Amino acid sequence: MTEKDLMLRGELYYFYDQELNQESRRCKNLIRKLNNTTENQVEDRVQIIKELFGNVGELCWIEPPFQCDYGSNIQVGNVVFFNYDCIVLDTCKVSIGNNVIIGPRVCIYTASHPICAEIRGEGFNIGKPITIGNDVWIGGNSVINPGVTIGSNVVIGAGSVVVKNIPDNVIAVGNPCKVLRSITAEDNEYWNKMKEKYEMQMGSKEE
Repeated sequence: MTEKDLMLRGELYYFYDQELNQESRRCKNLIRKLNNTTENQVEDRVQIIKELFGNVGELCWIEPPFQCDYGSNIQVGNVVFFNYDCIVLDTCKVSIGNNVIIGPRVCIYTASHPICAEIRGEGFNIGKPITIGNDVWIGGNSVINPGVTIGSNVVIGAGSVVVKNIPDNVIAVGNPCKVLRSITAEDNEYWNKMKEKYEMQMGSKEE
């Protein structure tokens, strides 16, 4: 049993462990390279993302600056976009589905700390995994807290603080984040009409 095993299992672990520090340094090296890429270094940035994350689908993109703890505990599906200034504390596993937009300055925190000040001061930490489903849009400046699961086809309003699970097919907002309403067939009909209007003016973008 290693400190990393305990960390990934969501149990109390010792933060200053040598193996964890080595993985953290590896992560910081890759993040420095990522954050120093220019808008013209598309292939370089894509390759760094593949090295940084534990698992990456097709068309994952990050707008620097970006920060995370280890990177290897982050798994993303296809067509995932991180806007500017996102932070992912991936003490535990972060699973992100397909077709996900993560707005600017969104913070995803699997990391937590003991409430007991004495134990906290001794360098012990704890965390809980986070899961984000498919077809999710997380508005800017939102905070996703440890242990949360966000369902599929969900919109999280800007500035929300998500402390509890969010079900599928809803719009949720606020601090604490609560379900505002369901996403309905009428919503989809409205946006399909908007797309039809666009295509009448500009033509179809589908290949």
